[in-house]
Amino acid sequence: MITVSEAFSILQNNLPTLKEENCSLLEARKKTLSQSIHSPIHMPPFRQSAMDGYAVGIHDKLTYEIIGEIKAGDAESFVLQPGQAVKIFTGAPVPDTAQAMIPIEKVTVTQSVLTVQSVPKLEDNIRPIGEQIKKGELALEKGTELDAAAIGFLAALGITTVPVYKKPSVGIVVTGNELLTPGTPLTYGKVYESNGVMLEAALMDAFFQEVARYAVKDDFESTKNTLQTAIEKHDVILVSGGISVGDYDFVAQALQELEVKTLFHKVNQKPGKPLFAGKVNEKMIFALPGNPAACLTCFYVYVLPTLKRISGQITQYEAMNSLPLEHHLSVNNSRAQFLKAKITNGKVAILSHQASSMLNTFSTANALVYVVDGNYDLKENELVTVYGVKN
Repeated sequence: MITVSEAFSILQNNLPTLKEENCSLLEARKKTLSQSIHSPIHMPPFRQSAMDGYAVGIHDKLTYEIIGEIKAGDAESFVLQPGQAVKIFTGAPVPDTAQAMIPIEKVTVTQSVLTVQSVPKLEDNIRPIGEQIKKGELALEKGTELDAAAIGFLAALGITTVPVYKKPSVGIVVTGNELLTPGTPLTYGKVYESNGVMLEAALMDAFFQEVARYAVKDDFESTKNTLQTAIEKHDVILVSGGISVGDYDFVAQALQELEVKTLFHKVNQKPGKPLFAGKVNEKMIFALPGNPAACLTCFYVYVLPTLKRISGQITQYEAMNSLPLEHHLSVNNSRAQFLKAKITNGKVAILSHQASSMLNTFSTANALVYVVDGNYDLKENELVTVYGVKN
């Protein structure tokens, strides 16, 4: 049995090779650039009005002759002599002969005569060509995760497709004879299956969209065949249940026959001790505990960082956050623990119902607090290691 840190190190050293693809801008949402993007144009591509007002040929008087109008999108230009002005709207092209732009709030107009309050300064309220970015300059660096603002920026540069790291497709294999589909009558000895939809929801929360679920009974051949199908079709496979040492836990044997290399099996932690990680042909396989809270804990701590890493995101396995504990906590455990917790007003509180089978407090948690094994006390306001579990 290995430690949590050893499990992190093993995963880090066995990540699959990153895959690349070209996507349309919307398809690239929440994906990571695999190459840097340079601007194909100046932005703005012309001298541009920063607001509604009047573009003027500056002279030493406070009155100007209005000779025309330019709206956003107009291609018409004017040659302004000193003392002449054109009415102009936000985003419209400013004539090359205009020397300043005066906001509409600072002028008065009588017929075709414009009166200003003071002599304007050169280039006032005019966005110069390339003010935001010049042609050939770096627009977005490799490794940038594309959010709405980044996508809008690229669209404004006329870019329609981008090179990104391909997000892995994920197959979820749920095992267990005791599982019933929610909505069917609950019979004695059965429980409703929740891990599959829970994992799919967690994947969708993290913007992993290519997900499929498979159900398998506790039978060796069925388990092996379903796992083989999932491995053939997906980049990452998540198995729920069947990885322990019971008479009807067939996952480990099936993975062995499918020549899945064991990276580790069993981690000195609670919940989630039975966790398995393996690899075959650049495919990653995680066999997660069947108990729901243990399953979700292992997903957030091990699976999600792995998925992010093989999607090109820069993320760490080790938690980088420490927060003060809201209350005293006594630790008495031979295994490291991931405790369901809630961050409020900059402090973190440990929640009730910590059993590996219980999701009720996990549903209100927004963090996991990691505590090392041993017998000791943590005092109120003492800093503890915190893993965030909600985006």
